[in-house]
Amino acid sequence: MTATAKEIMQSHQWHNLPVSKVAQHLDTNLQTGLNSQEVAKRRERFGSNELKSKPGKSPLVRFLLQFHQPLLYILLIAGAIKALLGQWVNAGVIWGVTLINAIIGFIQESKAESAIAALASSVQTNATIIRNGRKVQVPSQELVPGDLVLLASGDKVPADLRLIQARNLQINESGLTGESVAVEKNTQTLDADAPLAERTNMAYAGSFVTFGTGMGIVVAIGETTETGRISQLIEQGTSLKTPLTRKFDKFSRTLLYIILAIAALTFAVGLGYGNSWPEMFEAAVAFAVSAIPEGLPAVVTVTLAIGVSRMARRHAIVRKLPAVETLGGATVICSDKTGTLTENQMTVQAIYAGGENYTVTGAGYAPQGEILQNEQPVNCNHTPALEECLKAGLLCNDSHLENEEGQWKVIGDPTEGALIAVANKVGLTYSNLEQEMPRLDVIPFESEFQYMATLHEVSPSTNHRGQRIIYVKGSVEAILKRCQQMLDAQGNLAPIDPETVHQEVDAMAHQGLRVLAFAQKTVPTSQDSLAHADIETDLIFLGLQGMIDPPRIEAIKAVQACQEAGIQVKMITGDHAVTARAIAERMGFNKNGRVLAFTGSELAQMGNSELATAIEDGVVFARVVPEQKLRIVEALQSKGEVVAMTGDGVNDAPALRQADIGIAMGGAGTEVAKEASDMILTDDNFASIEAAVEEGRTVYRNLLKAIAFILPVNGGESMTILISVLLARALPILSLQVLWLNMVNSITMTVPLAFEPKSERVMQKPPRNPREPLLSKSLVKRILAISVFNWILIFGVFEWIEQTTGNIALARTMAIQALVAGRIFYLLSISQLGIAAFNRLRGIKQPVTDASAIGIGIACTIILQIIFSQWNVMNTLFYTAPLNLNQWLICLLIGLPMILVSILVNRFDPLD
Repeated sequence: MTATAKEIMQSHQWHNLPVSKVAQHLDTNLQTGLNSQEVAKRRERFGSNELKSKPGKSPLVRFLLQFHQPLLYILLIAGAIKALLGQWVNAGVIWGVTLINAIIGFIQESKAESAIAALASSVQTNATIIRNGRKVQVPSQELVPGDLVLLASGDKVPADLRLIQARNLQINESGLTGESVAVEKNTQTLDADAPLAERTNMAYAGSFVTFGTGMGIVVAIGETTETGRISQLIEQGTSLKTPLTRKFDKFSRTLLYIILAIAALTFAVGLGYGNSWPEMFEAAVAFAVSAIPEGLPAVVTVTLAIGVSRMARRHAIVRKLPAVETLGGATVICSDKTGTLTENQMTVQAIYAGGENYTVTGAGYAPQGEILQNEQPVNCNHTPALEECLKAGLLCNDSHLENEEGQWKVIGDPTEGALIAVANKVGLTYSNLEQEMPRLDVIPFESEFQYMATLHEVSPSTNHRGQRIIYVKGSVEAILKRCQQMLDAQGNLAPIDPETVHQEVDAMAHQGLRVLAFAQKTVPTSQDSLAHADIETDLIFLGLQGMIDPPRIEAIKAVQACQEAGIQVKMITGDHAVTARAIAERMGFNKNGRVLAFTGSELAQMGNSELATAIEDGVVFARVVPEQKLRIVEALQSKGEVVAMTGDGVNDAPALRQADIGIAMGGAGTEVAKEASDMILTDDNFASIEAAVEEGRTVYRNLLKAIAFILPVNGGESMTILISVLLARALPILSLQVLWLNMVNSITMTVPLAFEPKSERVMQKPPRNPREPLLSKSLVKRILAISVFNWILIFGVFEWIEQTTGNIALARTMAIQALVAGRIFYLLSISQLGIAAFNRLRGIKQPVTDASAIGIGIACTIILQIIFSQWNVMNTLFYTAPLNLNQWLICLLIGLPMILVSILVNRFDPLD
């Protein structure tokens, strides 16, 4: 579409124009539609009614980009050096690690660019239109501005339409606006500044017709539709790196510079001592290989993959590996309301009938619960007004409930489903009442009249013998003005006091309840049809029923757990502000003890500084449009927050993509939202987010343990080689032996840390500072302390054995085995098993968690080290020597002091 065409389509506020003006601007005949020649011209001018995704990177380029990480540069360089030295096996091992890491990353992220394609498919459908004066059906891609589109129940809206006819038309726009209830449509002209969710004379592409019929003029197609604008927001969204990848990049670059600098220093110092350059090149390579944590990328990948598996068991499917850790570091969770925090099932919670107030227990459409008055169950047989109010809701109803595999769901309107459920709770069922009072006629709900009415036969056993009865339900305004009397508590007629009724309505509204009014009227048995004139006057007011989509019980606990863990929880929804705030207050949302709520229109009027303050202090953001959701996320990120964002609709996709971690709903979520997300909840429950945060924090803690375990070995090895060169001594450890320790031994002993279970205190700590580097000061001190001890082990044992025996191969072997013994003790000291055992020695009872992984890791390490020194093939390959029993015991005893060093370090830097 040309820029001019776009400007034409976006130059009008279509909802603010009368139908005649819309038809005039689009040069459309409201009876015959467009002719074929005009359609051809407009298709050439405006293009097809479809969304086109921008070309993505080729699979090869995306695969090669997986190697674009400093830490992997080091491994690739190390492999190249080993290949130049002719050590192809070692080079192959190093390159193999980088290749596996790249393949896993490529598979995990290959679907990340599919959001626009999913968005395009979401608006493709067939459309029934009027062209050349005839009704025809065409693919939605062939629509042009000015086409007349017919809508009926069950249709998907194929383009943005200005409605010109609407008969009982209701459209579900939840995917676009976040509004949880279908919107009643009309054709009246609206104010220019009407929010998207309140443009009742418009129908938007991708939404669904749930009831009634209508006709509209196409005013926007393709990228100029509201859905199209969202697709452009998705494309423009910044592809943010996760906190983990940012920290790893910085850590890797720093490590790369340090290694290259010290390797060059080692080479230069060695040459200064008069050694040959081949010897010094081998020493420099040995230093570089010893300093590079070859096993770290593999361990990180395994740790994240295990986190993915654990989250899946807790209903959270992770699409991108780094997202596992990111969620654990979240400082703010922005949650949608409907279905995530709430049940997504309308439930009657308050009733006013016969001048009395009642409360209703239970949630959703299941018939479990009671009607209470003063906290005591009510018998409907003794409360005629209440019974009649419930009957009106049950009979004046076109929906029904079904039980599928233990789950109750409504077939029809959620509001009507709530009315059926509350009647069922006291034993009133439609099947029984229908036999006693069969329906004779109905006036369907129409937005013009704001009510629905049904006419019923009355059985001789009822109090209405010789008459027929009309039940009416609708808005309070529509019902109350037609009533002069009401039923009192005993079921007798009494004058109605409108002021009192309005006070009850206001009280329910302040609780966020949606209120419906109910009335009845008796008519002669001769009447067998129903007209609007029959209910203009003399209705008898029966009562009010207030309903809401209630919060999930488990979500309330999860919100509280997140807030106790120092995580801000904010509600961002397209629903009404009063409803959203009421739900937030019920769930315990607050910021500094307050529940500040802002609407999208209020945010739109704020300047940048005022907006930033509002977003920081606000808890509820209601009636927000996609751009504002995106702006909220960006504002929080600009303040250094790590933002998790949940959503299920098309309108959520840009914000999901921008957030540090986007969380889509697996059940109610659109494909667009899922493709734009990093994680999908299979049960659409906020409680699963809290569980995933818990797992994410555990993953990060286990990653720190892995780093704290791997790097001290590299530190000890590199210190040994550097000091040996500076002192002009023989190398206590060769580059090939370093590779064994860094790849085989490190991975065998470090991978079990990835299986470490969660700590009991994991959700009692505040979120870590997003600006904190991967290696904090305390962690660097720990690594240096353990590195020094490892250097003493290697250097000390090597010098002692080499001087006493003269056998350099034996000295190197015993130095390595003493180092491994020390590593085993260190591994125990930082694992849950070792911590629990140490606490028990101190008299602190702590349950010993699953220790199988640590046990298996230690057992495999011992077996591999025995093979390393006792098998003659390994002796030849790695230049090692077999040890006798006494030498094994010496290595074990020399490693024992690591326990004391670990206890001392743990006191100042606990990893748990």
